[in-house]
Amino acid sequence: MKSHQTSQTMKPATAAKKLGVYLQATPAEFQEGVVSRAELNALQTDPPEWLRELRRNGPHPRPVVAAKLGTSIAGLARGGITEPLTTEQIDALKESRPEWLERERATQADVRKEAARIKEKNTERQDG
Repeated sequence: MKSHQTSQTMKPATAAKKLGVYLQATPAEFQEGVVSRAELNALQTDPPEWLRELRRNGPHPRPVVAAKLGTSIAGLARGGITEPLTTEQIDALKESRPEWLERERATQADVRKEAARIKEKNTERQDG
């Protein structure tokens, strides 16, 4: 019995998430098709101009916006940011430093410190 190697495919939403781009901003042919693992790898290693442009200027999906602002997705929502933002809008927020953003960045910093402390404690337990 001969096994056939089938190409693994994914929905455009999954591919957009893996590429870190906002699906609705991608070209229609990307949104309407399916993406194979090989196509995804090709897009990651040699991105076409539309993908480079989206990554550079947006609009960016919430996980990317949160990372660029140094906060969490929940923190964005608490700050009233529920839509994708462009790089220009993100830069404007960084420049204006609204109170909610400063508060959320501080919260995120505390979360990272606590995670590092727990990791260190667990490492000590394993070594000890």
